[in-house]
Amino acid sequence: MKKKIAILGSTGSLGKILCNHVAKNLNIYDVRLLVANKNSHQLLKQAKKLKAKNVIITNNDIFKKLSRKKFKFTIFNHIDEFQKKNKGKLFDYTLAAISGLGGLESTFKIIKNSKIIAIANKESIICAWNLIDKELKKFNTIFIPVDSEHHTIWFGLNNRKLKIKKIYLTASGGPFLNMKLKEKKNFTLSRALKHPNWKMGSKITIDSATMMNKVFEIIEAKNIFNLKYQNLSILTHPKSYIHSIIYYENGLFDMVGHETDMKIPLINSINFNQKIKIRTPQLNLEKLNNLNLQNIDIKKFPITQILKLLPNNLSLFETVIVTVNDKLVELFLKKKIDYFNLCKKLIEIINLKEFSCYKKNPPKSIEEISNLNLYINTNFEKFMYKKS
Repeated sequence: MKKKIAILGSTGSLGKILCNHVAKNLNIYDVRLLVANKNSHQLLKQAKKLKAKNVIITNNDIFKKLSRKKFKFTIFNHIDEFQKKNKGKLFDYTLAAISGLGGLESTFKIIKNSKIIAIANKESIICAWNLIDKELKKFNTIFIPVDSEHHTIWFGLNNRKLKIKKIYLTASGGPFLNMKLKEKKNFTLSRALKHPNWKMGSKITIDSATMMNKVFEIIEAKNIFNLKYQNLSILTHPKSYIHSIIYYENGLFDMVGHETDMKIPLINSINFNQKIKIRTPQLNLEKLNNLNLQNIDIKKFPITQILKLLPNNLSLFETVIVTVNDKLVELFLKKKIDYFNLCKKLIEIINLKEFSCYKKNPPKSIEEISNLNLYINTNFEKFMYKKS
């Protein structure tokens, strides 16, 4: 029997990787749903090639145009419309890979229809893990992280039932790792967009350059694996071969890694509990002779100081951080602020008194997270120039 799958964010970088894998294996996969926002050309191409049964295009204008045409698949405008006509455990596997807070609602809602869900949407785990986790348990849905760091930790912990003492997440350090602080003029946008190891979208590439992506990953690891921040740390590892190091209380440790290819965690997740062979270049083990693991240089990556400001409990404060960072990265991409001002402003804004109240309680609903996100976006200019 074919494995029934859904891909949320099929036209994004991760979605395209999985679609390419599925296209080569249509004898074992049955594509029941593809979801995209406005890249209709790519979505329709994927739907035809993968013989998809349903597609969702969330952009209203594009949906109206497409709804007038005839296709071999059914087109919906929103996940709610799809779920009104399709109920129960529809998918053996779902990839939730819509980026940003815009992907939170669909990730949350698709859980009840999925036997296994691989979540690549960081914001779901950072801002709404209490809600996501509750939904996973309610509908008995298996969760698999696909971010390389968390996937390797998840893999390691699945193979060893030992108590954890410490987990290190590795960071390449991006394009600024070996740059001297006195060369501040060289911490430019063009350099920030040139990641030495990974091919990614502009937003996550900037987050990697500032090390904000690693701050997010620490929050994710704390939530997913039910850890305390004191048990998590970051090490720079320029080659990106090792993605996590797990220290156990019995003195053993695991270093788990793979080539810098997101195909590896994605294909492993869609083939959960199956023995598979993935065609990747054989790693030359001589490359591991000098792992060059080092602690973070806080002066070069001041954004990592945010880790000291985080409440131990999951709260709405994480939504504040995500939203403010999104806005500042937008400004950096438009060359309206520089690298160090981005880092400085982020810490200044989240430290404003009016945001301290959000550290107390976890979000009660997806709507509460969305409303806070909207409030900060609407009033961002005021926060940008407000004194703490």
